[in-house]
Amino acid sequence: MADTTIAEHGGTSGGSSLDAEQVGYKQSLGRRHVQMIALGGAIGTGLFLGSASRLHSTGPALLISYAVVGVIAYFLMRSLGELVLHRATSGAFVSYMREFFGEKAAYYTGWMYWFNWALTGIAELSAVGLYIQYWWPLMPTWATVLIALAVVLTINLLSARAFGEFEFWAAIAKVGAIVVFLLVGIVVVGLRLHVGEHQAGLGNLWNNLGGFWPTESPFAWYGPILVMSGVVFAYAAIEMVGIAAGEMQDSRKEVPKAVNAVIARIAIFYCGSILLLVSMLPTSEYKAGISPFVTVFGRMGLDWMSNLIQVVLIIAAMSSLNSGLYSTGRVLRSLGMAKQAPKLTLKMSGSGVPWAGIVLTSVVFVLGAVLNALTPDAFEIAIEAAAIGVLFTWATIFLCQIRLRQLSDKGVVPPSSFQAPGSPWTSYIGLAFIGLVVVGMAVSGWQASPYFWHKTNFIVVIIGIPLLYVIFEVGWLLCKSRVIEHTGGKIGSVWTDKGPRYGTTEVPDPAGEDN
Repeated sequence: MADTTIAEHGGTSGGSSLDAEQVGYKQSLGRRHVQMIALGGAIGTGLFLGSASRLHSTGPALLISYAVVGVIAYFLMRSLGELVLHRATSGAFVSYMREFFGEKAAYYTGWMYWFNWALTGIAELSAVGLYIQYWWPLMPTWATVLIALAVVLTINLLSARAFGEFEFWAAIAKVGAIVVFLLVGIVVVGLRLHVGEHQAGLGNLWNNLGGFWPTESPFAWYGPILVMSGVVFAYAAIEMVGIAAGEMQDSRKEVPKAVNAVIARIAIFYCGSILLLVSMLPTSEYKAGISPFVTVFGRMGLDWMSNLIQVVLIIAAMSSLNSGLYSTGRVLRSLGMAKQAPKLTLKMSGSGVPWAGIVLTSVVFVLGAVLNALTPDAFEIAIEAAAIGVLFTWATIFLCQIRLRQLSDKGVVPPSSFQAPGSPWTSYIGLAFIGLVVVGMAVSGWQASPYFWHKTNFIVVIIGIPLLYVIFEVGWLLCKSRVIEHTGGKIGSVWTDKGPRYGTTEVPDPAGEDN
């Protein structure tokens, strides 16, 4: 049984009907696109902007937080790489959950991922409006929202290659800004030059207020641990390479290169940047809402560099919007093929773009941005809830990798040619870490304010997660009968520990004959 299964499974032959959802896509993403999608997806506003508030509240020990999360990100990317080399698909996590855990798991995964990107996109659109007002304070936010969305929507509707080109050049801009900062920072710290009134140097790591790991009020000894929940979201979108794999020219060759390269570069860019920021100024000088890079260059009198960082912030937000439309269009199509999303989401253009899902997400972006402009305080909790989607997606990757390895070890499916080292323990560590992050969110949220409804992260965890569960359960009950009819009742996982669940080497078709 094992030999027959291996021979006929799509992981090696490409003949699996699970791959039916790949029909219509064009494999047009080349090596340079893949490398920059993997790298650029993880370098965004979390580093350029979000690190300021974390430096202020945590101190130099934030370096430890970024390093620890970086290790987890490495485990994640190696797990994702093993899955992609098992079977490359634009359905990504949705398709893997369908294969290893069944239709309901795929439903939850897809809609949680869409939920995450929908809210993230709304926030990024609003952020673009604020960034533009840095130069044109009278520019109405609604106009900026429409212009920014029109640009990324046009790019996404053209082709996957157009998306890849935009991400390539956006990544070049983001990486270029970081490289310039690293070079300047190394010189300034190495020569112990003054940044404003403060002398730069590695000594600032322990001479900072409270020392390297501040423990006294207003700090807390567990601060660097709690802040990891925020650092995780700085690494969000690193998993984009998994979705892009379905449209790569040679995923088996390019994914391992992209995964190995991106981890090393992120370690340098993230940890290197934080190390230099801490060495150049006391962490109390960094303020929430102002890029720490803008702060440093401003103190050095390099206002032109501050302006350049503002441009990069806009590019980073546009890149995030671009990635959101790209990924949600493909995830919605995967859900639509399984009758778990509207039939409209199945529509593809001649250039291989799932345009209907992309347009639907863009409509949500606009409506959400309008709501955010009208009631920004009420919308804050919804934006924070997007964080749960990131954690859920990471957890699905670890779970699928564990199940894939179990099946390949038993000879049920062929082993991936790019196996994660240290498995399954690295995936178990990743899952445990995600659990700790959720607890950290609740604790930090509770401490954030004396007023209950301002304890945003606490509310997201304690109220938001159960509420999302109820909403998704209701949604599943509404579509379950269609899914059962569509699959002939085969809604369980494809594999058991002994072979195909439904007594055949032919994998159940999520697309169906009517599509």
